[in-house]
Amino acid sequence: MFQRIIWIVLDSVGVGEMPDAADYGDVGSDTLGNIARLRGLNVPNLCSLGFGNLKPIPQLPRAEHPEGAYGRCTLRSPGKDTTTGHWEMVGIHLAKPFPLFPHGFPPEIMREFERLADRSAIGNKAASGTEIIEELGEEHMRTGSPIVYTSADSVFQIAAHEAIIPVPELYRICGIAREILRGPWEVGRVIARPFEGEPGHFRRTANRHDYAVPPPRGMLLDKLEEKGIEVRSVGKIFDVFLGRGIKVQLRTNDNADGMKQTLEAMRNLDRGLVYVNLVDFDQQYGHRNDVEGYGRALEEFDNWLPEFRAALRPDDFAMLTADHGCDPTTPSTDHSREYTPLLAFGPRVRAGVDLGLRYTLSDMGQTVAENFATSIEKGTSFLSEISL
Repeated sequence: MFQRIIWIVLDSVGVGEMPDAADYGDVGSDTLGNIARLRGLNVPNLCSLGFGNLKPIPQLPRAEHPEGAYGRCTLRSPGKDTTTGHWEMVGIHLAKPFPLFPHGFPPEIMREFERLADRSAIGNKAASGTEIIEELGEEHMRTGSPIVYTSADSVFQIAAHEAIIPVPELYRICGIAREILRGPWEVGRVIARPFEGEPGHFRRTANRHDYAVPPPRGMLLDKLEEKGIEVRSVGKIFDVFLGRGIKVQLRTNDNADGMKQTLEAMRNLDRGLVYVNLVDFDQQYGHRNDVEGYGRALEEFDNWLPEFRAALRPDDFAMLTADHGCDPTTPSTDHSREYTPLLAFGPRVRAGVDLGLRYTLSDMGQTVAENFATSIEKGTSFLSEISL
């Protein structure tokens, strides 16, 4: 049907709590709705596609004649993190969530990590990444001990100043942690968090690297590779899937760079998938409860949309979605259990189609699969509903 699909994940832009939100402590979470209500949002280009049609949000006008198809997706897997959301998109449903360590990692894990890394560690608690760097960064610089921390997500994060532990060495010890964290301790991701600067003025750098659990075989990117369909990734997509099925990887520094790299990934690609993650919504603003920053980032993305739409070819199909929520208006600084948005548009996409409440994020992956004459285990395609 379509020669190219551009699939953009607006990381953490959830659209309202799911029925089981109470099980996750997320009652009242509504990333998009609460930002619009408390701050206001000027996103006319998104609204023209149907952003205001996803659900009633008084501050976002409902389009009389949306230029895209619109709906919401349900996260079927337990959890509310990056790996869970992205994996479900490509057809992987988890039977149980990845383990959490709200009180830090057990002594046997830390002893083995320190032995193999040949370094003592500091921290080992749940914390905000920016806050723990401010708290322990000076001690880290004095001792050379890496900062280990986690969050409400299934992550083992290691922060280190690039002048104290060079990035290649940080990556090496993250690889050690990834090998240790198996079985009942198999967290979704080990994340390298390098930073720079002086005490009181530390800054995280763009050299973050995620070490994910290998996804099971048979997911969408495997299927596309089998069919000879080229996949180009932008942002952390490559890390989430360990590069499986991805031919070209474009790393990004921030959302602005991600949008630029998306256009770059589209150049000279005649047939295939461009799979994008714009992480700033989550990393820079959601986890920091920065309502103003989050709203501004949504408006900056909206301002870029006309340029993106102008770059679409007649046989292109674009999708916008999210992997979970991260409501910056609630006391929590963690991800939130929310529905995700679904906007589909392009020159040959049927406008104004209400795709409703989808059973799973895998519906998007199944749609991509059907377009390229293959299929995945989970999900129901909506390709026929949107194709002219």
